[in-house]
Amino acid sequence: MTEQSPDRGPGPDIVRSRLTVVSGPSGVGKSSVVAELRRLHPDVYFSVSATTRPPRPGEVEGAHYHFVDRAEFARMVERGELLEHAEYAGNHYGTPRGPVEAALDAGRPAVLEIELQGARQVRRAMPAALLVMLVPPTWETLVSRLTGRGTEEADVVARRLAVAKDELAAESEFDAVVVNADVTTAAKELLTWVLPEKSAGRRSSTTQE
Repeated sequence: MTEQSPDRGPGPDIVRSRLTVVSGPSGVGKSSVVAELRRLHPDVYFSVSATTRPPRPGEVEGAHYHFVDRAEFARMVERGELLEHAEYAGNHYGTPRGPVEAALDAGRPAVLEIELQGARQVRRAMPAALLVMLVPPTWETLVSRLTGRGTEEADVVARRLAVAKDELAAESEFDAVVVNADVTTAAKELLTWVLPEKSAGRRSSTTQE
């Protein structure tokens, strides 16, 4: 995944584009849908998060993450340079504000793929942002996706499912809902919300396979 320059886009006279926040429970397929969205419309700006965790093999600075130490991350928080931030598994993650705002000012729609806690923070930081929740076609589908991985212990899966119930219960906080029954179809539906041609009124939309 490569970060796209936020400066590329229409001239300064264009109306500021939309920031769309994509969230949803673990196992719903957020990464797959967003990856397909990138393929369908590569001009959309996709944010690269900052993190305090060390790079994994094959990860590239500025492409997969912006890797910073804890002191620098704390300074970013203090200076208000992050739209949202959270701690997970002992490491800190956050969305740099500057590149997102630069992309929007350049007329490029921007997309953040983050968890519910981060989506709530973005709503407070940028009230005009559009929040889209990605949901499974049925609860049984989500259970199957999480248990079908076969890479986690039963108690870990149980905790993920409990968190997923809480996240799905927050659906009313979102401006739109897209059902991921099929990745390509869901990405096309999401794209209709991401592009600025569609009004940002609160409504719910579903996509079926």
